[in-house]
Amino acid sequence: MMSEMFIPKSYRRLKRGPQVILPKDIGMVLTYTGVDRNSVCVDAGTGSGWLAVSLARVCKEVYSYDTRDEFTKIAEKNKANERLDNLTLKKGDVTKSIKEKGVDLVTLDMPNAEKAVNNAHKALKPGGYIFGYLPHMEQVRKFTAALERKKFADIVVLESIVRDMLVREQGMRPSTKGVWHTAYLVFAQKA
Repeated sequence: MMSEMFIPKSYRRLKRGPQVILPKDIGMVLTYTGVDRNSVCVDAGTGSGWLAVSLARVCKEVYSYDTRDEFTKIAEKNKANERLDNLTLKKGDVTKSIKEKGVDLVTLDMPNAEKAVNNAHKALKPGGYIFGYLPHMEQVRKFTAALERKKFADIVVLESIVRDMLVREQGMRPSTKGVWHTAYLVFAQKA
């Protein structure tokens, strides 16, 4: 279990089921893609809904897909607790279809994310972003290859690591606590 010091208070009230995307990575998504109050987003792999909730706090509309009912139930509770009318939770498989078109961002937190690249490309408006949250390097290779085949531009792969600092009278240094590898963050833009 993660230390509470790495989870801001606004996230501590959210329920957890499957592994969640942590605030350190969510901040990178919001900042890198530049989504705002006019943005429409599609989120795939809802899980507990932490990313979907975060996007809905900022964006105009968010549609979040998951194939598993037990995860959607947790996300529904988080949506209700946060009073987010602009978040629509959908049961569906984005590797088969994405109903929304002209969206600003498609996020993929799911196994075999590369299989959703074609549908994400169709859903995105020109200049829109695709984001992959991928725990393993092998997934990154497959995902970036799919992005290249669809002619996505500006493909960037990042990793966000947070280190806690120990501040004492005798000196400051990094503590042994931190949030190290969670996943690789892959961003690309539709040309």
